[in-house]
Amino acid sequence: MSNSSSITQFLLLAFADTRELQLLHFGLFLGIYLAALLADGLIITAIACDHRLHTPMYFFLLSLALLDLGSISTTVPKAMANSLRETRAISYTGCVAQVFFFFFCAAAEFYLLTVMSYDRYVAICQPLHYGTLLGSRACVHMAAAAWGSGFLTALLHTASTFSLPLCQGNAVDQFFCEIPPILKLSCADSNLREAGLLVVSSCLVFGCFLFIVVSYMKIFRAVLRIPSEQGRHKAFSTCLPHLAVVSLFVSTAMFAYLKPSSTSSPSLDLVVAVLYSVVPPAVNPLIYSMRNQDLKDALWKLVTGWFSEAAECSCSSAYDS
Repeated sequence: MSNSSSITQFLLLAFADTRELQLLHFGLFLGIYLAALLADGLIITAIACDHRLHTPMYFFLLSLALLDLGSISTTVPKAMANSLRETRAISYTGCVAQVFFFFFCAAAEFYLLTVMSYDRYVAICQPLHYGTLLGSRACVHMAAAAWGSGFLTALLHTASTFSLPLCQGNAVDQFFCEIPPILKLSCADSNLREAGLLVVSSCLVFGCFLFIVVSYMKIFRAVLRIPSEQGRHKAFSTCLPHLAVVSLFVSTAMFAYLKPSSTSSPSLDLVVAVLYSVVPPAVNPLIYSMRNQDLKDALWKLVTGWFSEAAECSCSSAYDS
């Protein structure tokens, strides 16, 4: 292929060669995807419907659940469809869209996690100023800044990647379209451009990560000074889930992008990609709901309310008949 204009589709990396393993992969991903849709959907619905959860922390959690849904919906459905249909193809436009939306969701989620660490810092270390610093307008502005920054970051990297001429074939060594495998198909010298983007992105990521670390150092120092054991438990129950999500997100992404190239192989890259693109959005709802009593109560109220309504409708239908 002479250049990228002649490419109409890309070929993704298949999970397996045999039909049985392809169907197994389809069933496994289907289960993970449905579980993520259900869990994130319940969290979004519970926060939206329960007025007790209309606080900055849960507003940011709702935004995080939306990004998790977007992230896993960008990669998993196409992988499932390819396994079911025994194909590896994805259109050029579909590949561009996949790169953009996955990068947008990942970048926006990291920026949002930074905002959420600030929310916990103010709530625990400066509780008297919480209403002033994190009013409804401020929360909307911070969430919009996280989403907007993610959009600009994704737009910059996607435009830079697909503006390069591609002449090394169309086989992407990954189960979804991702920037590093696509750059391997380029026949242009992109070192300077990539170095510039890498420096900018690294500075942003390092700045956000440093902010999160400093915030939690101050949070834990303040929590340990709380005299009430119940107060410490409540503070930890709202902070530890967020810290677990941050750790999972950062550790898997760093392992994926910073691992030595000498240890790279298609099978290892495939497993690592699943770790940072599928696992975090699937387990984030579980992490947040395990230790957060208010959220568990809202979810229980929501589920029992649905069952009660269903039972009433069933009884009324039987009575009418």
